[in-house]
Amino acid sequence: MSCNMHTPHEHVHKDSCGHTRIQHEDHICYLHDGHLHFHHNDHYDEHVIEVSDKNPDGCHSIECDGKHEEHGCEKIPHGDHWDYLHNGHLHHVHGDHCDDHGSVQIVS
Repeated sequence: MSCNMHTPHEHVHKDSCGHTRIQHEDHICYLHDGHLHFHHNDHYDEHVIEVSDKNPDGCHSIECDGKHEEHGCEKIPHGDHWDYLHNGHLHHVHGDHCDDHGSVQIVS
């Protein structure tokens, strides 16, 4: 397995660091400034929510005002683009609407 290392990264992620924790496959990633960080050995890897049946890409229109940054929603990497994390769902701004790109599990 190759690493996609995030460097430099002096912040140490932990349960109480304040960053959103996402269940990603069989591990926890920390959402930090639009990046998913996974602690691996002595460094952090950059992870991405993979496009899948659970988290599709493409046009899946939903009702949404599209003002995610104004609402404080965090950007999250998904496939080859970024979505916004909105109440546990991936919202992708697409023209004059948002697409639902599935849900993720936020770990409290």
